[in-house]
Amino acid sequence: MDVLEAISTRRSIRRFTGQTVSDQDLDVLLRAGFQAPSAHNRQPWHFVIVRDKETLDCIAEFHPYGKMLPNAGCGIVVCGDSHQQAETGFLVADCSAAIQNILLAAHGIGLGAVWCGLYPKEDLTEPMSKLLGLPSNVIPVGIIAVGHKGEQKRSADRYDRSKIHLERW
Repeated sequence: MDVLEAISTRRSIRRFTGQTVSDQDLDVLLRAGFQAPSAHNRQPWHFVIVRDKETLDCIAEFHPYGKMLPNAGCGIVVCGDSHQQAETGFLVADCSAAIQNILLAAHGIGLGAVWCGLYPKEDLTEPMSKLLGLPSNVIPVGIIAVGHKGEQKRSADRYDRSKIHLERW
């Protein structure tokens, strides 16, 4: 799939068939995540793959927008290591770029995915950190539910000329 086509046709998929995501597909997604740009090339991201049904159920219990996780093929928790990138804003931006790459890669290979934010909400980051046993220097930024699509969505043209400012506001 052409990159511009992927960007313009990618949609958040929240319904999945429950079929497992193959190791080969997961490798494609993770490689895309690792290719993201990062401030000062620090690459602070870490990826926690969650396939265990009980763990996905637990996340769905505390994350109000993660109810689809138990039916997804897996969850990918994207975390940032504050020892690698001390500037939290850069860390979050870097991990967000990795998340976007994974979302586009999932769409490009025919999978569905949706980004569920975690950071900066402590009521989401704290239970996720505890559940996954994350070290104190690792911040869970977001979780991506990934799986085989249980729904199809039309693309949406979101271009808004009123939000473009030339040279100055």
